[in-house]
Amino acid sequence: MNANAAPVAKPKPARADRNRSLERGIEVLRAFRPGTDLLGNGELAERTGLSRATVSRLCQTLADTGLLQHARSERAYRLAAPVLSLAHAMRSGSPVLAVAGPLMRAEAEKRRINVGLAAADRDEMVYLESIRSSRRVSWRNVVAGQRVPIELTSLGRAWLAVAPASQRQALLAQLRRRRGAREWKSLRRELEAAIDSTRELGYCWASWQPEVVALATPIRVGESAVYVLNMSVTASDPPQAVVDRLSAPLLALAKRITDALQAPRD
Repeated sequence: MNANAAPVAKPKPARADRNRSLERGIEVLRAFRPGTDLLGNGELAERTGLSRATVSRLCQTLADTGLLQHARSERAYRLAAPVLSLAHAMRSGSPVLAVAGPLMRAEAEKRRINVGLAAADRDEMVYLESIRSSRRVSWRNVVAGQRVPIELTSLGRAWLAVAPASQRQALLAQLRRRRGAREWKSLRRELEAAIDSTRELGYCWASWQPEVVALATPIRVGESAVYVLNMSVTASDPPQAVVDRLSAPLLALAKRITDALQAPRD
């Protein structure tokens, strides 16, 4: 599977009060991924599961409204500038980022580590903020908006520990089908251990990239919104040494963010 392809997870069946045309248009926008500039109707149909005729109509509408740009010579589409402005509006208007961002930056600079905040979207975690201050430079440059797999990362595994049971079970079933019996057996053990660690200790850790160790802890905002905070370093130290060094600062930072979010606003 192409790493830049749209996520395997499909949208939930539409309720009677949901607009099917709007949902399908959103699926077309979701099909564009980092590293993908142009997509034709055929590729979009494959990524969304929609018919070519439906995709053609949706793309024309999205181009007319300015969200897609039609490259006529290539007979394909690319995302247009207003999509970026929507992302900017989300980040600049987020009360969570307004509170968490300065605290995250101060901690990253103080300890010379990487600090990130993410939220779940289907079978991936989306970085809302990523502050890179590790002493060693990693080949992996993480930025806001980047997606990472739920099942492989500390971010995703920490989220699984506090996700609604029905949502967690549905995602695990999907991952089991995708991975196959042999791979799923070992992955399931890792997921179960991370979920247990998050519930017992408040955090879990993972090292799915070479020499990168990351710890994560969930942060609940209000009654239902869940974000995940992580700290990571690029180091040749044993993972347990990194965990011992960063677990307390991670939990302390999460508490400062939670307390600040719960403080009365003037």
